[in-house]
Amino acid sequence: MVNSVTNDISVTPKGAWKECLKFIKAKVPFLTYNTWFLPIKPLELNGAELKIQVPNNFFIEWIDEHYSSIIKKTVKTVLGETGKLVYVILEEKDVVEEATVIANKKDSPVQEEILPVDNNPVTSELNSNLNPRYTFDNFIQGEGNQLARAAAIAVSQNLGQTSFNPLFIYGGVGLGKTHIIQAIGNSILSKMPNKKVIYLSSDIFTVEFVEAIQNNTVNDFSNFYKSMDVLIIDDIQFLIGKEKTQDLFFHIFNTLHQSGKQIVLSSDKPPKDLKGLNERLISRFQWGLTVDIQPPDFETRIAILKNKSENYGLKLSNEILEYISHNITSNIRELEGCLIKLLANASLNNKDIDFELVKKTVKEIATGREVKISIDFITKVVCDYYKVPENKVREKNRKKEVVTARQVAMFLSKKLTQSSLKTIGLHFGGRDHSTVIHAYNSIGKEITTDARFKETVDSIRSKIELSID
Repeated sequence: MVNSVTNDISVTPKGAWKECLKFIKAKVPFLTYNTWFLPIKPLELNGAELKIQVPNNFFIEWIDEHYSSIIKKTVKTVLGETGKLVYVILEEKDVVEEATVIANKKDSPVQEEILPVDNNPVTSELNSNLNPRYTFDNFIQGEGNQLARAAAIAVSQNLGQTSFNPLFIYGGVGLGKTHIIQAIGNSILSKMPNKKVIYLSSDIFTVEFVEAIQNNTVNDFSNFYKSMDVLIIDDIQFLIGKEKTQDLFFHIFNTLHQSGKQIVLSSDKPPKDLKGLNERLISRFQWGLTVDIQPPDFETRIAILKNKSENYGLKLSNEILEYISHNITSNIRELEGCLIKLLANASLNNKDIDFELVKKTVKEIATGREVKISIDFITKVVCDYYKVPENKVREKNRKKEVVTARQVAMFLSKKLTQSSLKTIGLHFGGRDHSTVIHAYNSIGKEITTDARFKETVDSIRSKIELSID
């Protein structure tokens, strides 16, 4: 007889899923558990049916392929003979799907039944469409997004009381626009759960508008959005060329703005560059605050990778973090994609994430771009050649072999990277730029006067460059 937690009517979704995780954790490798099961969030518990949220359909496919029998046994043990585990998939464009795992299915351990969820705002209960993972706490601040983040926090803390209405955030693909505008909504609802907050992309807005025309419910559709306290529209540039949708949105915008309701918009360009958008809309988009998000700098990229890898329960070396950050420079989404691919490869092949795997993964993601060399990697190769511990070149050590290794590493760092003198100095124990200049000049001079030494430096350089190919 199965002793399931569902016999206890006080059990919450969180409690039920916690019980499931206990069984799963005991059966799968630590890395697999952290990568594929820990990110799953419990949503609802209705009798013996537990709904859980997964990031994408790939999670279901991977779990089904590798751990279906464990999932089946877990569902049966925790939820009972009639237990059901329902995956809710939140896709990138807010299209939600459900897949059901049934505990007592005889012919197959996992049955996936795709069921569309009613997202029509006119007919269904209000759903904010916000991803709970997008918060200010896990949004890494850097120089490129500092102003946008500050403005977003101001809006969320002083709803309707700032001049940032609308708040218009723009920037390139994968820089965190969706994260930051959804963080506004999540922050508001955490403090004021009764507020009507909704997030959607402009293309979803257009699709819903077309459906409203077909169903003769345009007035209901318009009134629904006019009733919001906070309207968050992503990728507003997709309204270009859709005249009727622009006209309707213009009237919704006016009603909300005149009522003191908050409007938050994102785009890939500033309002003035949205050619093909109605001039009166462009004018209104400029009423509030327009702020951009720039690509993250090196330090911010490092911080993002550290944060995300720690969330997966994984500790990556500084060498690996810096190598990835040096080579994936313009897009946060690619940084995260690289990390996910590393985790997937390591988990599927049951192996550690080593430097060779990192190089291979970065090269796949950075296809068509030059793969760069990090200062730490240069230091490692130089120190290996001279048989000097890496920590020694960062210390105040004046032994001849240590000084030579340090100066050669500094010389090659200046030759092979685009790092500033200050950055190079910081990598070698916080030395200032004048020390780097001295090392560069010393090695350069010795190369011209000592053919044997030149051959050594060239050999080290070749080893560094060949290891990246």
